Parts: sequence; structure tokens; C-alpha cells
Amino acid sequence: MWSSIVKKFEGSPAKLKVAKLLVEYGFRIGLNGKVYCGEVEIPDTKIARVLGVDRRVVRETVKYILADEVLKDVFSQLKPAGALLRDVATMFNYGVLEVRAKPDAVGIIAGVTKILADAGIGIRQIHAEDPDLNPDPKLIIITEKPVPGDVIPKILKVPTVKSVTIIQG
Repeated sequence: MWSSIVKKFEGSPAKLKVAKLLVEYGFRIGLNGKVYCGEVEIPDTKIARVLGVDRRVVRETVKYILADEVLKDVFSQLKPAGALLRDVATMFNYGVLEVRAKPDAVGIIAGVTKILADAGIGIRQIHAEDPDLNPDPKLIIITEKPVPGDVIPKILKVPTVKSVTIIQG
């Protein structure tokens, strides 16, 4: 998906920057030309400030997206994925694993979750970063309890897994 979006913004890196942020956060563009996170309107100026671009770049990007049927179909249906519990998980006595693997690998989630299940560890949340949007994508797994250290070597045996980090508060 991302490569087809990039092609639509060839020659316009600032607009591509805006489009990337919209996709990363699941911000949708309403048919009224406004940007939303769920039902909350996000002002162009706030997006511009975060990206270090003029607010007019944000406005022009929105207009461009709405004028293109394919882009409009994509960006008018985006939704935020919800709260990522990574930074607050330890407050709830949850565990947090950060797994790095070859981005194009198949079966990473299946391999890791099977090992966790075999260890009797339930999963609260999984967040996989998109390798097209992030040059060093991570798989973040929030578990119902902290993951014991003896599980890590088993996860490292999953083909294509490069590293596993236990995140502690």
C-alpha cells in the first residue's frame, strides 16, 4: 500500500511527509476536508508544527488527497489503532517485549506468541510497526505478566528474529 501512496506524492516531499503522519497515526480526512483522530478534529496548524512545515502544506495535502479517488478512499477510512500500552504497562504489572526481526519475514508473530502461550503467558496487546513506514520496525508485545528471562532464548530461536528486549519501567 505505502509504495503506491509514495508514487502519488512524487516530487512533493513535504506533502508526502504529511501523508505519512496521517497513516502512522490513523488520522482520517473527512469529506469536509478536515483531519480527524477518531471523531476529534486535528487542526492543520498542529500537524504542521509537529512536522516542521507550513500549515498551507497540510491544507494542500488534504486538498490533493480529496481530489484523487484512490487516495480519498484510503485516507477517508483510516482509524487510529488505539492506545499503545508500552510505556505504562509496568504500572499494571504487565510485561513488555520488543522484538526485532527481518522486516519481510513471515510467521514472526505466530512463532513468538506460541512460545509465550506454551509458557502460560497471556497477551494483552500486540503492535507491529510497518516496515514501509519505519526503517527499523519493532514488534511490541504487552503480556499479562512480566516475561521471565528463560523465555527469551526460545524466542531468539524463531527464524528471522534478530533481537528481543524486555522493557522495564
